[in-house]
Amino acid sequence: MKEFMDRLSTFVFWYPLIMSLFWIAGSQLFHKSKEKEMPVDFDEVDWPMVSILIPCYNEEETIEETIDYMHKINYSNKEIIAVNDGSKDETGEILHRLAKEYDDLRIIDCKENCGKANALRLATFASKAEYLVCIDSDAVLDPYAIHYLIYHFLYRGERLGAVTGNPRIRNRDTLLAKLQIVEYASIIGAIKRSQRILGKIMTVSGVVVAFRKKALVDVGLWDTDMITEDISISWKLQQRFWDIRYEPRALCWMLVPETISGIWKQRIRWAQGGQEVIFRHWRVMTDWRHRRIWPIYLEQWVSLFWSYSWVVVTIYYFVIADTIQELFIWIAFPSFALVFLSLIQLWSSLKIDNKYDNVLYLYLWAAWYPFIYWILNAMIVMFALPRAIKSRIKGGYATWASPDRGQRISS
Repeated sequence: MKEFMDRLSTFVFWYPLIMSLFWIAGSQLFHKSKEKEMPVDFDEVDWPMVSILIPCYNEEETIEETIDYMHKINYSNKEIIAVNDGSKDETGEILHRLAKEYDDLRIIDCKENCGKANALRLATFASKAEYLVCIDSDAVLDPYAIHYLIYHFLYRGERLGAVTGNPRIRNRDTLLAKLQIVEYASIIGAIKRSQRILGKIMTVSGVVVAFRKKALVDVGLWDTDMITEDISISWKLQQRFWDIRYEPRALCWMLVPETISGIWKQRIRWAQGGQEVIFRHWRVMTDWRHRRIWPIYLEQWVSLFWSYSWVVVTIYYFVIADTIQELFIWIAFPSFALVFLSLIQLWSSLKIDNKYDNVLYLYLWAAWYPFIYWILNAMIVMFALPRAIKSRIKGGYATWASPDRGQRISS
């Protein structure tokens, strides 16, 4: 028993250490090799028409602001399609009023909540353009974000199926909001950069992503029974050998939860969605043609195993420790080493993203990140697994609930 726990403890220590080094190296390599491209000429390119798809559920507080920004954005050759997915508040009434004010806005008013994926499918059927830009109903795009996304489709090949943008956070007054700013800049951004170096991406950002409609049709559009439509469609596209790219210049300002409860619900959904995907797409490991996505698939399983291992090892040390001093010695050095490397990763990634959004000043808040998020994320993964298994057995529409948007503060 002791030998097994010692080996498990070694794994719990080394896995995040090695992955942190990988994220640091991958993000730096992407930054040096792919992030210094020539600027996009916004005036001379003949920009094609795009359809902006906005699924909505109980978004009466944010939807008017979002559509107003989309109407005024610099990209002129566009249409806006907003889908009210059975909202129980005033979202539908607001959309009907806005449709009379904006000539580029069309709405689809569903009486039943059938989920975000179904709303996106309906909007796709109604769209006139070959290129679709999907955003959340609390999102505010930078003036040239769509140009940066569509540029890839024009000059990066016919097999490009999607381009994911760079989410930024608008509400940033509370501790939890600041931690998420650090996370999006230094963890999520680093992971996407590193995965792009491998050639495959775990998921596009559901809050801002552009698709080639032909690619979506080829894979059968979004799965309505998957709780995270963005992760699901990413895997479907890549299994059909459509490429996905990451464009950090395509900035999208969004709202994030500012309560533990809100973050818990959001991350449970993310974790469950990731687990649902690896359950459904296990056949990628049997096909040599998908070998470039194997590391991402395996990393999901290893991360799941690490979360359970961390809990088991922590409980084990609490049980066998004879004194507080002994427990402290066992935990102190591994924790110090991991936190130290985590802070190096946070600094490295924040410096990269600082040119898009002034986030480097938040580095001092990063000291809270390893302590709060390691514990929270380990618990989230464990609680999400039974839900993912149950959802695969149950099936049906994956519906959504009203999200915690925090406080609205302009970027």
